[in-house]
Amino acid sequence: MTEIGYSLGAEEHSPATLVRNAIRCEEAGFRFALISDHYHPWVTRQRHSAFVWSVIGAIAGVTKTLRLGTGVTCPTTRIHPAIIAQADATAAALMPGRFFLGVGSGENLNEHILGDPWPPPRVRLERLEEAVFVIRKLWRGGVQNHRGRHYTVEDAEVYTLPEELPPILVAASRSKSVLLAARIGDGLVSLEPDRQLIEAFIAAGGGTKPRYGHLTVCWAEEERAARRIALEHWPNAALPRRLSTEIATPQLFEQVLSLAREEDVARSLVCGPDPEAHAAAIQRFVTAGYDHVYVHQIGPAQEGFFRFYEREILPRFHRDAGGTREPRRAADVDEALEESFPASDAPAWTLGGSSRRKRAP
Repeated sequence: MTEIGYSLGAEEHSPATLVRNAIRCEEAGFRFALISDHYHPWVTRQRHSAFVWSVIGAIAGVTKTLRLGTGVTCPTTRIHPAIIAQADATAAALMPGRFFLGVGSGENLNEHILGDPWPPPRVRLERLEEAVFVIRKLWRGGVQNHRGRHYTVEDAEVYTLPEELPPILVAASRSKSVLLAARIGDGLVSLEPDRQLIEAFIAAGGGTKPRYGHLTVCWAEEERAARRIALEHWPNAALPRRLSTEIATPQLFEQVLSLAREEDVARSLVCGPDPEAHAAAIQRFVTAGYDHVYVHQIGPAQEGFFRFYEREILPRFHRDAGGTREPRRAADVDEALEESFPASDAPAWTLGGSSRRKRAP
């Protein structure tokens, strides 16, 4: 059974609107949501980019069943992984059993702001692996220390820990990042409905870990209007994904995208009101091997999108569902990280075992 979720686009909506959209997506029957974590929007026309952890706190107080994760957080540059460990533990304590951490290697757009150099992909993945190790280490409880290649943690203790530790999903789109996601993550997040990518994830140790696919659409009552809205609000859809990690500012994105046309954007999106087109786009992810697909609706017409999906799309995929499936944690995740970052000061307990184990005393 495939679960359908919703993408809370923090680049396009104010914090208050994001909270309202979270309430509405829960009402409409979406099983989960992921919220983007940016310092900047892709282009200035999108207008927003709120601090995600404040918005998560607000959503926690107004939803009851919605599972929520970051889609995705970069825990390597502008925010130290020790801070992400504390932030995520707090969010999970506010949403018991309903929160998960999605992480990725980031984009220069958001990570350059403190003057740090933007490293090549190999170093970004190296940093991500060490960052996940630091986060999991701090979630063990007690005073922790770490001196690694990229990060130092000195006498740090996360006091507010949830009763159930949240899963960590890792974003990936290329072969090396997929291998890393399979080895250190509790699941995968990707933009690619690519069967080979999923098979590589499974073969590398991903097994039955959950796989989340991200689909972008623009629903409107007419296809022509949807194409116009998509170009106006999300021209970055026309940009090759590898290039999108390298450009540093919204203004530079706008210059690169100044010649983009409606057909360039619409080529990679579903635009318009045809339910068969939306369902087929989701099915491509399902056929590729994803068990979760979350949908980003471009533009201000969120209520129309919710009504459309509630009526036309969600019943096709949630029919006869026997309950929701939590992201699961693999027993070997921490052992894999310990091999990369051995430490003599590790506590007697580990994070391996049950996906919903209670935190160490």
